[in-house]
Amino acid sequence: MTYPDLNQKIVLITGGAAGLGAAAAKAFLDEGCKVAIVDISADALAKTQADLGVGADRLIAITADVSKEEDVKRYVTETVTAFGSIDVFFNNAGIEGKVAPIVDQKTEDFDRVMSINVRGTWLGLKYVLPIMYAKKSGSIINTSSIGGLVAGPMPVSPYVTSKFAIHGMTRVVANEAAAYGVRVNSVHPSPVNTQMMRSLESGSGVSQEAIAATIPLGRYAEAVDIANMVLFLASEKSNFVTGSQFRVDGGMLS
Repeated sequence: MTYPDLNQKIVLITGGAAGLGAAAAKAFLDEGCKVAIVDISADALAKTQADLGVGADRLIAITADVSKEEDVKRYVTETVTAFGSIDVFFNNAGIEGKVAPIVDQKTEDFDRVMSINVRGTWLGLKYVLPIMYAKKSGSIINTSSIGGLVAGPMPVSPYVTSKFAIHGMTRVVANEAAAYGVRVNSVHPSPVNTQMMRSLESGSGVSQEAIAATIPLGRYAEAVDIANMVLFLASEKSNFVTGSQFRVDGGMLS
């Protein structure tokens, strides 16, 4: 184990069926945690649950739409019912949305991204924080993006808007939560080698090789690179860290 203090901790992960969420679930399970993964696709959750290969005493899967308040209430309740509490919340669910200039985006394109990325993140905080407040401890990690720190050339205005919103949300909620001993931080990945980037590459017509060439370390991040940062922020090694933004970007914004 890299972080012995995480052993037996209860971890809730949204967007847990693939990409960063699935990688984080594996990383936390490897540390001895009990994990609840949440996603909108029951089939994808079932596959990930099977791939992770642990029993229901350590891993549960909850099908939910993070943009719906009743679903958020339910995934929090189901996690607490199964495991007794929530120690770590990886508030990760998000979508990239349509790749197109703003004049070619429809209002419904914008609304869909904002409902999942911003409303979903906000609702997760709203319903997880009381669990952590009651026990005066907890760590929350919100997934933003380097697109939540700078606006790059890719035409994804709804996505960038949503990730800047998560950046701001993290900072204000960290201030609110500090009095209860709860820490709230955000991770800001550069391009990660996941299905989301396949969609962005296809929509923009820019190749993986061309994008990777803009990253000083010369490659996309792997999902485990982000998971490693999430583990650190969940652990006691980061117990004086809150309201902060952690770039995992291979030097892209250096």
